[in-house]
Amino acid sequence: MKPGKSMLVSASLLAAFAIGGTAIVALTYTNTADRVSQNKRDYTLGKLHELIKPDQHTNDMDRDTIQVQDKMLGTKEKVLVYRARKNNQPVAAIIQSVAPDGYSGRIEMLVAIKYGGELAGVRVVGHRETPGLGDAIDARKSDWIEQFSGKSLQNPGETAWKVNRDGGKFDQITSATITSRAVIKCIHNTLKYYELNRDYLFKKQDNE
Repeated sequence: MKPGKSMLVSASLLAAFAIGGTAIVALTYTNTADRVSQNKRDYTLGKLHELIKPDQHTNDMDRDTIQVQDKMLGTKEKVLVYRARKNNQPVAAIIQSVAPDGYSGRIEMLVAIKYGGELAGVRVVGHRETPGLGDAIDARKSDWIEQFSGKSLQNPGETAWKVNRDGGKFDQITSATITSRAVIKCIHNTLKYYELNRDYLFKKQDNE
């Protein structure tokens, strides 16, 4: 085969391999992206359903969301509020909140509040607290976070939203009082934010 023709064949083969490789990569990315997206949605729904059970709502909570911004929620960033409804009637709001003053930095939480203002539950979804001590705020590590379920601004009352050693009504985690204080303060502030903004949260249009 003549040198010129050999180079042309080689170039053509390389081009064919490049096109084929690009097509395979693109197809793999598309298929993987779909799976990743579904996995993220399944994870989010799993966390939401720990707080508001599937039989308590009829809407897609992970899609019935709004973004809000308020310093009472512990961050200057916008955060998501997931809304639970049953037959178009409001059931609860699950608010992304941040305790900025944890022992090892910010603690990210989901605070679920029933329409009437009572806590349905709380879950910590991100933190860097000390393993074996402060990480007891994680429901996978201990049941400490469960003590907030059923509580509200009126129960136990404004001045009682503190750890026991500060004269409040909530247990602190042994050797992790700073962490405990940060979480309790965040939950209390989120409840106050909800009380001030409940009608706004449920009236605002989806995904605005």
